[in-house]
Amino acid sequence: MKLAFLTLAASVGLATTLTTASPTPAVPTSPPSAADFDAYLKTAIESTGLPGLSVVVTRGDTVVHAAGYGRDSLGAAITERTPMRVASLTKSFTAAAVMTLVEDGKIALDEPVASQLPGFRMADPRAGRITVRHLLNQTSGLSDTTVDIGAAHATASLADYVATLKAGTLRAEPGTRYEYCNVNFDLAARLVEVAGGQSFGDYMRQHVFGMLGMSGSAVGDPTVKPADGFVSLYGAWLPRPEIRGFLNLGGSGGVITTATDMGRWLMAQNGAGSTRLVTRESLRTMHAPSAVHDYAMGWSEETLHGTPLLVHSGNLFTYSAVQAIAPGTGYGFAVMTNGTALQDDTYTVLGGLVALSQGVTPEKPGGGRQQIELTLGLITAVSAGLGILGVARSRRWAATYGTRRAWRIAVRLSPALAPLPVLAAYPDLISFLMNGRTVTWEQLTYYPALTITLGVMAAAGAATAASRLFRLRSVRSNR
Repeated sequence: MKLAFLTLAASVGLATTLTTASPTPAVPTSPPSAADFDAYLKTAIESTGLPGLSVVVTRGDTVVHAAGYGRDSLGAAITERTPMRVASLTKSFTAAAVMTLVEDGKIALDEPVASQLPGFRMADPRAGRITVRHLLNQTSGLSDTTVDIGAAHATASLADYVATLKAGTLRAEPGTRYEYCNVNFDLAARLVEVAGGQSFGDYMRQHVFGMLGMSGSAVGDPTVKPADGFVSLYGAWLPRPEIRGFLNLGGSGGVITTATDMGRWLMAQNGAGSTRLVTRESLRTMHAPSAVHDYAMGWSEETLHGTPLLVHSGNLFTYSAVQAIAPGTGYGFAVMTNGTALQDDTYTVLGGLVALSQGVTPEKPGGGRQQIELTLGLITAVSAGLGILGVARSRRWAATYGTRRAWRIAVRLSPALAPLPVLAAYPDLISFLMNGRTVTWEQLTYYPALTITLGVMAAAGAATAASRLFRLRSVRSNR
């Protein structure tokens, strides 16, 4: 039992890396150069052990540095033009698409979604009070726990996606509670389709990516396709395809882009660059937190190294990414990688880039993933060894406890059986740790080190208990 909870605690502890206090920044005597950022990133790709990194740093209307490091799953070198999935960074793009239509008078931020989106109905009458602003602020009351997420992911169009919500309910009155839920932004994407008169992917290509010159970016375009990414197994990177149900055409996680294109995006979000996608007033609206949480419209307020930032991270199952803009300094950062593990090193690398921008020498990033998975590997090996030992010594155990009462035998067997209920509840436990977001067994196989460790612990305990009971029955039948 202790080992089971130790394993779970390892994943919980990862969150603490995101809230560690940062040193007070020094005043840089001169802005860091492209060479400074490049040297740090070359160190980062080695120390984190990531398969690949694609990074861009901007300041004002200038790209300071854009480059790629490492390899993709086919062995090709990662460059600043390598397509990467950016997962939930998509949400800020979707918010921008909505704001272009708000400026055109085709979407009203503070009017009910139901009055602007035919086909949006839910079993909960409160859904009629959800506004577009509620969707983008993640304060609609929608929750993974109150809608059929599996059915939604199985759909082939955003119209069908919206139709699956008709039996769903809300977790809270709209506007009163923040809860991160992808449904908010997939609904927003369908609203873009209806108000814009074309598919979400086409609208993004013409009115967002096209306007900013992001020629390597797309949603749902089969011609813009990254290679399969990687998952980490006890420190080793293994290529693996993404889960198909998450390669959606929607507004919550469908964007594929490059570091070059992200440079144009970051400059636009900082109000710089040669092209303005939306007005400065719309940017302020997108970047302003709601009344109930610091989440804005596809951005969250955070501070790193004394620098106030607007940040959003993203994780699918073989790609991770994080973006940040610093309105006060004009810097923008995007870090993308073609691998996922129990620890997300993109955020650590981002911290180093922010430190450099403020004249702070960053610490060498990484090492946490390797340490966590080494620990899990040791737990797996010890569990397997204890299982073998338990089976080998089951005859001796049966001879010792053969005359004990049933309840005493049950007590003696309970430590061996303890990992079984933990494994059975594994998806629900992780879902609880992720604030109720739906987690499936298939998704958990993309974190194989933790999943295998729990499986070996449960199998070793079950084998030990079964062998002991078999021997116990034999001992009693011979008396």
